[in-house]
Amino acid sequence: MGSGRRITLVSHGPNCLDGLTCAVVAARYFAGCDFQAIFSSNRDIDDTLLEYNPDDPAASELWITDISWRETATDRHLNALVEAGAGVYWVDHHKSALDRRDEGGLDVSFTDHVLDMSYAASRLLFNYLRDRAAKRGESKPGLLALENLVMLADDVDRWILARDGSRRLALAVRAMEHNDAYRVLLSMDSNITYGDELTQALEKAERDMADSLKLARSTRAATDIAGLGVCIVAAECIDYAGEIADNWKKEYDNAVFALFDRRSGAISLRRTPSCPIDQASHASRFDGGGHAAAAGCTMQLPEDGRSTEIAIRLAEIVGSEGSS
Repeated sequence: MGSGRRITLVSHGPNCLDGLTCAVVAARYFAGCDFQAIFSSNRDIDDTLLEYNPDDPAASELWITDISWRETATDRHLNALVEAGAGVYWVDHHKSALDRRDEGGLDVSFTDHVLDMSYAASRLLFNYLRDRAAKRGESKPGLLALENLVMLADDVDRWILARDGSRRLALAVRAMEHNDAYRVLLSMDSNITYGDELTQALEKAERDMADSLKLARSTRAATDIAGLGVCIVAAECIDYAGEIADNWKKEYDNAVFALFDRRSGAISLRRTPSCPIDQASHASRFDGGGHAAAAGCTMQLPEDGRSTEIAIRLAEIVGSEGSS
């Protein structure tokens, strides 16, 4: 790892705690190098990667974390970078990405990659770079000090929610401009001490979440799937889909939640703990992806009656697969 190499990390964002933590982990490991973090949405990832054209590929490394792409043109571009001497690394944990790779997609000759659903991407990257530092005899105290942050990001991203403070931190980050969130996380101590910026962001997030929950309740539509005992619950929100789903899981035993975010136009899918429905599988039907318990996608929807339309479409898919 020469200090003259240009390190670029492209991670999921702009306000994903896991994606931001990946950038923080890499920035701490590559401290002293020419390092740049770029955050991309799932919708823009192909364009973001295609725009990566270093002047000197042989002196460049590209790390792609917590996100995957769709276009074969992106595969070709990444392979061309590898052939030109660039280091290209990929770390992801989404079931949809692993499925596409197993089916022959995402066909890139990476310098190295980690694809594993066991942990969130930030934890996979932390483990990978920690182990690499140990093998190389590198001292990386700044990296090792991030373990608490990484564990919180892992807990909330995989929707385990067993660690105190994980949801609170994710909420605060979501209410910040992503560059500010990245800067704050990068300077955070090992005890996850909140300064004024994070405290104010959390207070704002809690107000915004209450408004979003109110909107979701007023637009909620539910459809039962005959014979399966599963209920599809759809609604509109303005961000905070995961928190709304977590709030509603107390009201439903076996349900899939589909929350349309008016701000992004994306649909977040969640499920109750007892529900066996694979959210990533259904999200992939609408050019989306994610995990079995939490995924996302998009749909072309009418301006009126979005919740009802989403519930009907998902019920048709789940019902047809359940009866096949």
